[in-house]
Amino acid sequence: MNSEKFIKILKEKDLLKIIDEKLDVNLEIPHIAYVETKKEKQKVLLFTNPIDKEKKTEYTTPVLMNIFNNDTLKFIFNNKSFDELISEIENILKPKKPKNLKEKIDAFKMLWKIKNVFPKEVKKGECQEVIKTDNIDLFSLPVLKTWEKDGGKFITMGQVYTKSLDGSKVNLGMYRLQIYDNKRLGLHWQIHKDSNHFFHEYKKAGKKMPVSIAIGGDPLYTWAATAPLPIGMNELFLYGFIKKQAEVVKSITNDIFIPKDVDFVIEGYCDPEEMEIEGMFGDHTGYYTLKEPYPVLNVTAITHKKNPIFYATVVGKPPLEDKFMGYATERFFLPLLKTNVPDLIDYRMPENGVFHNLILCKIAPLYKGHSLQIAHALWGVGQMSFVKHAIFVDESAPELNDYENLAKYILNRFDKSKILISKGIVDALDHSSSESLVGGKLGVDATGEVVERKVEVINDEELLSKVKNLDNSIVALKQYFTDTANPICVIQYEKYRPAKELFVKLKFLERYLSIVVFVDTKQNDVNNPYMLVWRVTNNIDASRDIFIDSFIGIDGTNKSEIDGFKREWPDDVNCTKEVIENLRKRKLIDITDEEIEYFQIV
Repeated sequence: MNSEKFIKILKEKDLLKIIDEKLDVNLEIPHIAYVETKKEKQKVLLFTNPIDKEKKTEYTTPVLMNIFNNDTLKFIFNNKSFDELISEIENILKPKKPKNLKEKIDAFKMLWKIKNVFPKEVKKGECQEVIKTDNIDLFSLPVLKTWEKDGGKFITMGQVYTKSLDGSKVNLGMYRLQIYDNKRLGLHWQIHKDSNHFFHEYKKAGKKMPVSIAIGGDPLYTWAATAPLPIGMNELFLYGFIKKQAEVVKSITNDIFIPKDVDFVIEGYCDPEEMEIEGMFGDHTGYYTLKEPYPVLNVTAITHKKNPIFYATVVGKPPLEDKFMGYATERFFLPLLKTNVPDLIDYRMPENGVFHNLILCKIAPLYKGHSLQIAHALWGVGQMSFVKHAIFVDESAPELNDYENLAKYILNRFDKSKILISKGIVDALDHSSSESLVGGKLGVDATGEVVERKVEVINDEELLSKVKNLDNSIVALKQYFTDTANPICVIQYEKYRPAKELFVKLKFLERYLSIVVFVDTKQNDVNNPYMLVWRVTNNIDASRDIFIDSFIGIDGTNKSEIDGFKREWPDDVNCTKEVIENLRKRKLIDITDEEIEYFQIV
């Protein structure tokens, strides 16, 4: 399925919104796409007339955004449910001896399917209908600047193809790519990523590293680029397994192979000795990631179809398009994860936990401490090692996506003696740890019997009055799940002292408190649990911000010198207010003041 066929299907299913108005690639187009992701019923957006007002440029290439949503996932995945895909994967991982003719035929079909996972090399592809090796200009592409404080324009849906120095391993990853000038872009592959491992092989050998970046084509290529496969396993195998054998062509100026039917290919070489500051960039955490040196791609060719489409995405505060991409990954990799953690029944990574910040696991516990054993196993498995907070429930728990009832189930079994605080690696984008790349891990065992409630519940107004008498910096308070054994109390305060000091003061009111979450006044609302989960799971390092005494304290505030925090704390990713108001006035977006406030858009 190339981009033309994809758009044709979208039109047939009434899933495409075509916007013909001339719109700026700087902020306007990405802000429209960002607002669209907040809707319950979303459309894929095709911007047919992108322009750059600052450069006085009108692009002939349309921009396609919000490709992944609840309505597009199934046909992107070859009209198969994830239950079907999971069953197929389990049949491969745990094959059964066929007992009759039908089972023998099914087994043969599966063997044929496995054969087709390997990409097939072909000589020609539509991605090379137009070849440019002279007068290369990255700015000729309608690349977006998404956020006001971004360091420049970034390609956000690039499929980055690399290979090891000896050519025995290949990798397809998805990394943001900053445009520096007409022939150079930044390669933001973090230290833990496979491409970075290859990069260090070339650096040690003193050789330049070939890189090709594809944009467009079948959306499944883009999803495959995000898949957490073991190092050296070609992510295009997934494409072949789900749909059909991928056909690939060799790049024009290097020996990297890319799918023949993508829309654009940017080819080049990376000199391991050439590094440049990349960023800032408003990333999927909902915060800006800070400026750091990263490798540079020197572009040797740009090839494309005669009538290409430019794919792009927006990352920032949830919910966003990555919610659906992450859900697909979560479902697809469940059986693979079970090979390392056989007592895992199911797991969920809520989008407002930014995936790696919170995982909910349903397990079949067999003995005391089993969930904590599984926590350590997860923290040692590939990209699961980036997970900061893991909560475990047993078979009797509600469905893991029934968040309201699941929270009650957890709180009715929560016991501070069943908390594990450890340390390990964290994602390079994590801003909360006291040092980069290493931070606290939290495991909570909520399996077992219901515990007794030991706190006295009073209403919010009465409790707020009591806590204000202890400290006048407190401005708001909200209690959640007061009908459980462990109610949660969110306290908002003007932060001029560490939350730990406030926690100590509150010991005078311990009879009313079980779990207290502290937030500051910067763009927080104690009545908005969805965004509070996003904020708090982003902002805590368990080794520093969890206080355990007669009750539990969680410091979800922004950190600074007040807390002894030495690193730079990044800003929230927010839309530019003037741009949002202008788009509303022109009726290009439809969003209420209440929705803007709820999703903390500006």
